[in-house]
Amino acid sequence: MSNFWTRTVTGLSMVFLIIASLIFSKFLFSLFFFFITVLGLWEFFRIIASDNCQPQKSYGTLAGILIYILIVLIGYLGNLLYFFYILLVPIPFFFFSFIIEIFRRKPQPVVNIATTIMGMIWISFPFAMLNLMFYRQPVYGFDIPVYLAGYFIITWVYDTGAYLYGKSFGKNKFFERISPKKTWEGTIAGIAAAIVIALVIAMIAPVIPVTDWLVLTGLIVIFGTSGDLIESLFKRSLNLKDSGSLLPGHGGILDRFDAILISAPFVFLHFLIRVLII
Repeated sequence: MSNFWTRTVTGLSMVFLIIASLIFSKFLFSLFFFFITVLGLWEFFRIIASDNCQPQKSYGTLAGILIYILIVLIGYLGNLLYFFYILLVPIPFFFFSFIIEIFRRKPQPVVNIATTIMGMIWISFPFAMLNLMFYRQPVYGFDIPVYLAGYFIITWVYDTGAYLYGKSFGKNKFFERISPKKTWEGTIAGIAAAIVIALVIAMIAPVIPVTDWLVLTGLIVIFGTSGDLIESLFKRSLNLKDSGSLLPGHGGILDRFDAILISAPFVFLHFLIRVLII
């Protein structure tokens, strides 16, 4: 099977699992991203480790898992005021990494602590925040998490449109130093596709104004693209082609969810302000 079809089958499988969990159960959605968080943490600490960088793999993974679980539980409480507690939940976990490093006798303690905390922030936080946006609203008689579903769909369409058009017609490099395959033509095509699907979603789900769908699209384009570039930057600095091989055609968990890892916190702020407060 060619890489294109392998990538397509893997991508559609992930889309099916996420959409199914969105429709049927918040618990299934939380459970799915729990496993994604665990795999993402393991993947990150595996690739970042070297002679000059020895993060606290076991502690970082365990703390990241606990941060995910605690933030998700806060979301299950369903009270808007509890959402602000997510700023307080991870603080003790961060400082424990300083204490643990005292007893490790490893070189580069500052780097070790920094990368341990980075894994918790970069992976656990975004995936946990997805659960906080699981807010059901009525669409043609069905109660579904409209905003969250729209976020995923627009992200997928933007990414797919940019990939397909850039692969076929891309000539002018977008950010060659970091991502040689990304082109301006592909990026512009992806933006156009994302705007079109956002307008379609706005017609299907008018419970959220079209302006908010367009703002969401802008956040996805800006910060989703940044997430892609950041992950590419990390891989180039580590001389890696992919972050892993778990997902055929895509690479690892970090490769597949790179756009969400950076865009999710900004999208959550928009959700909090526009959907829950106003």
